[in-house]
Amino acid sequence: MKKMAMAFAAVTLVAGAAQAQTPAAPSVVRGVVTAIDAGSVTVKGEKGGVQKVGLTPNWSVAVMKPVTVDAIQPGSFIGTAEMPKKDGTGKSLEVHVFPPGVKMGEGHYGWDLKKGSMMTNGTVGQVVAGKKGSRQLEVSYSYGKRKITVPANVPIVQIAGGTRAQVKPGIPVFMVVQKTSAGQLMAGSISIGENGAKPAM
Repeated sequence: MKKMAMAFAAVTLVAGAAQAQTPAAPSVVRGVVTAIDAGSVTVKGEKGGVQKVGLTPNWSVAVMKPVTVDAIQPGSFIGTAEMPKKDGTGKSLEVHVFPPGVKMGEGHYGWDLKKGSMMTNGTVGQVVAGKKGSRQLEVSYSYGKRKITVPANVPIVQIAGGTRAQVKPGIPVFMVVQKTSAGQLMAGSISIGENGAKPAM
């Protein structure tokens, strides 16, 4: 279980979730791999530009595998990038479902998938079928609860462990990164889509 949890570290940050105030959005890198070696990966960003990210010695790989909305069940621990609505609820842009027993990044905090978006990680309570295949969820975390609508057309993925050999030039990736005191970007894990697909996050 420890090894499995490490593979998912890239897709969620605790980000001060135990605090009642909204934590700041984590720093992320998205793009396509142009080069990789044992200690670093070079990525061409979605909006141009190239970034070199250092990799920790024990870096791992998380694979996002598409699943149906039925994978979201009461008791599931999920993460969802969502857009807050005026009524206080949220509308999902994507959903990632963690394996049983894995709970990371719990909370509600800023995200950058879309301007104004948030990330909510928590345990699913009630699930209600909505219009046109959508789902209405109650998602609870340590300091709150949100009602979130998952439209039928948003990406839903299950997170699974992968291998380093799957990360190679031409593969789209997603990473949560931290900056060292020397200014170098570092990551402990790389997220990829199944069969070379772009990670939903």
